[in-house]
Amino acid sequence: MRSFLTIFLVAGSAFAETAGELSYEKDVAPIFRSYCTGCHNDKDHEAKFSVETYAQLRQGGEDQGDPIKPGDVEGSHLIRATHDKGKAHMPPKDEPQVPASELATLQRWVAAGAPGPQSDVSILRSLVVPSIVAAAGEKPMTAAAYSADGRQFAIARCGVVELRDQPSAAARLTITGLPGKVHAIHFSPDGRQFILATGITGLSGVAQLRETSTGGLIREFGEHRDVLYDAEISPNGQWLATAGYDRSIRLWQLADGKLLRNIDVHKGAIFDLAWHPSSTVLASASADETVKLWRVADGVRLDTLNQPHGELSSVLFTGDGQHLLAAGRDKRIHLWKITTLEIPGSNPILISRFAHETPLTALTLSADGQTLLSAAEDRTMKLWHFPDLTLLHAYPAQADIAQVLLGAPEGNFFVGSMDGTMRLLAPESVTVPAEVVTAPLAVAATEPAPAPAKLTEVEPNEIAATATPITIPAEIAGAIASAGDADFFRFHAPAGATLTIEVNAARSKSKLDSRLEILHADGRPVEQVVLQATRDSWFTFLGKDAFTSDDFRLQYWMEMELDEFLYANGEVVKLWHYPRGPDSGFRVYPGVGSRNNFFMTSPLAHALGEPTYIVTPLPPGAQPAPTGLPVFRLNYVNDDESTRRFGTDSQILFTAPAEADYVIKLNDVRGFGAPENFFYTLTVRPQQPGYTVTMAGNNPKVSPGSAREISFTAQRTEGFTGPIRVDIANLPAGFTASTPVEIQAGQLSALVVLQAAKDASVPDAAASQAVTVTALATLQGREVTQALGSLGEIGLAPAAKVLVEILPGPDRSYVKESPDAPLEFTIHPGQTISALVRATRTDFPDPIELGGDDSGRNLPHGLYVDNIGLNGLLIVPGQTEREFFITASPIAPPLTRLFHLRTTADGIQASRPALIHIVPANTTAVTK
Repeated sequence: MRSFLTIFLVAGSAFAETAGELSYEKDVAPIFRSYCTGCHNDKDHEAKFSVETYAQLRQGGEDQGDPIKPGDVEGSHLIRATHDKGKAHMPPKDEPQVPASELATLQRWVAAGAPGPQSDVSILRSLVVPSIVAAAGEKPMTAAAYSADGRQFAIARCGVVELRDQPSAAARLTITGLPGKVHAIHFSPDGRQFILATGITGLSGVAQLRETSTGGLIREFGEHRDVLYDAEISPNGQWLATAGYDRSIRLWQLADGKLLRNIDVHKGAIFDLAWHPSSTVLASASADETVKLWRVADGVRLDTLNQPHGELSSVLFTGDGQHLLAAGRDKRIHLWKITTLEIPGSNPILISRFAHETPLTALTLSADGQTLLSAAEDRTMKLWHFPDLTLLHAYPAQADIAQVLLGAPEGNFFVGSMDGTMRLLAPESVTVPAEVVTAPLAVAATEPAPAPAKLTEVEPNEIAATATPITIPAEIAGAIASAGDADFFRFHAPAGATLTIEVNAARSKSKLDSRLEILHADGRPVEQVVLQATRDSWFTFLGKDAFTSDDFRLQYWMEMELDEFLYANGEVVKLWHYPRGPDSGFRVYPGVGSRNNFFMTSPLAHALGEPTYIVTPLPPGAQPAPTGLPVFRLNYVNDDESTRRFGTDSQILFTAPAEADYVIKLNDVRGFGAPENFFYTLTVRPQQPGYTVTMAGNNPKVSPGSAREISFTAQRTEGFTGPIRVDIANLPAGFTASTPVEIQAGQLSALVVLQAAKDASVPDAAASQAVTVTALATLQGREVTQALGSLGEIGLAPAAKVLVEILPGPDRSYVKESPDAPLEFTIHPGQTISALVRATRTDFPDPIELGGDDSGRNLPHGLYVDNIGLNGLLIVPGQTEREFFITASPIAPPLTRLFHLRTTADGIQASRPALIHIVPANTTAVTK
């Protein structure tokens, strides 16, 4: 650098001769504005150095002194920093660098004495830009708005605003001479005023409040350092919120223009604002990939909604204020449930729907709040049912990008495009598509099924055309005789018939690894279900083997919900339990042991990074509108029976789509075969949904005044998913049980507690044997009871050293206490409540462990004990109490259920049960 500066010193006179041609305003200030003001301005003030004014520039920063040193190029810190190769180099090496031609301008300016401006004002308040002639034709539409009563309409194009009675009417008022592009227009609640968000990019942002009747300017709201993207008047008409590219939100008093507060927390430009209908909360959508909720009274941040994965350009509350929507560059529509308007808290995400193949540009709800219209950069528009965000209609590609969408009167939508055109769009008359029922509905049985005809496979039957005809029910003995062989069987079925088609091979020590497929008579596969992907993801940290049901670590898991289907390379599983901390993943059904598959798909191993998708099941033959995510069509095919009861044997639960002939194809999945080792029995019969229940905890010994846990586990067969009721009756004196208990529909287990009174005595053998345990379920329209026997020998254990009980937490608003009755809690889907666990210690100083993610015993599906940490629910030595939290997921169904806690301390002790009521969010009373 020394030789470089020497050249400039030698040429100093040449610089001086041309210095007169330099203007600080036109030549020097633009360089500082482009490369320095990002860090060195009055707001950021990095190194206590600002270049906004000439005086501040000459003042320098920290202990540096004047960085210019007029006339001394070699001694100028400014010039040295631009050529330094080390850490002192400026601008930072990861930022845009000053071009050589502009460096030469700075050096000429310093050599000539660094003359200042004629008027020393902030260089961020002026720009030097070339004059560009506007293109011919209609100007792009940038903003539009309806008044609250729908009788006034405003539209903005570059530098022009028009007020009309309706979009198709002639302009009754035109406003020109605006500072710059208008990014937003909004009417006041009474329609007498309207606000414009405008400004000059890179220079300043301003909101203008104007009279609707005359267009006259009432006042301006400025102080933004870059263009405004939004300015919105609160629903009560008292406040104004403004925000834009400078990342700052300003709250104003509308009546007098008084600035109430600045909110400078976002780390990216703020593209959109939305007021809650109560006027107490403001939402802001930002390029930092978040939506933030603000308490207007004091500017406190209530929540940061950080689930999106791209810049957010649109945010809006629903008319009832119960939900919030946002969309942007991550191509998704996000929907949150609003649960807190007063204190900081968590507002759960309900849906994150992959909507378009390119970033979204606009989003709006219909006037009645039942449909949602979205637009994207690829010129597509889509209509969605609200609130489930089911796709109703995909419109043909538009002539240009729809930049402005509004809910219009009479259920229409206003669409304004970048080519300047506008139109009213009437929603398509479409119905919400129903999802597929995952198990066929059984028809009530009126007569016992006839015994199957026992047949023997007869060759040739290796293609569909030569399939062996069979009559249902049938049981066929056969073998895959050679490599590549397949056996075909033809049967007739009426529409809607539900059949079980299964192979017994591996269970009988055959080497056959069977594969079943159902075909039409002409050999075409029979479609079972259409799976539309609604969310994309992939396996993170670990892949999965073909057996485990836990630790499914998935990208974007916060966007997923319990009971959603997950598709991975042909396998479909169902999400059962949320991840519990940073080092865990989803559990999938059944939650323990080998995982179950759905739609008769087969278990597979999955690699780290392998794509996965949340999918919605649609009826066979459905033609869903394209969303940019895949559609998977699954036929009736099975390798291994979906619940793993049969090992590698296959089973298909078939529902005939129409009355017709169908063909069964049976082969070895590997293509192997030999007559003596690859034998099988193929059974085809009407479905027989069923269940069995097993019990654990027999021969219980219960400490007086305490309780012992007993568990019931169901095995469901052939598509039966209904509830199963379990009862314990005829208990000895002094003993009670928390029954009846229900194994919920689709679930596999339930827990009860057997309690002993403090004065209970040991029952005799006859009293123990008198106890009866039964299970009851409704199958094919009739009740089916299973006798589980007794509990075995019931006895008393020694006095407990640890007794645990459930008590109300600090907030008793959702608790009901009654004498001699279980404690009752009320919870809404999406809510978290707290309770207290208290331990009575008797010569027991050790930790009292109450479990990890299983610590809420017998809680309904969708409820779980939250915030347990790495050590689970634990009462540490020296303490006797611990607050714990119960969270209800959005899918939790309305019901009432007994739950309890259990500690492994002192030989396993259980608490007295408490009741928990899951009720809709608009219900407050505890009801039985």
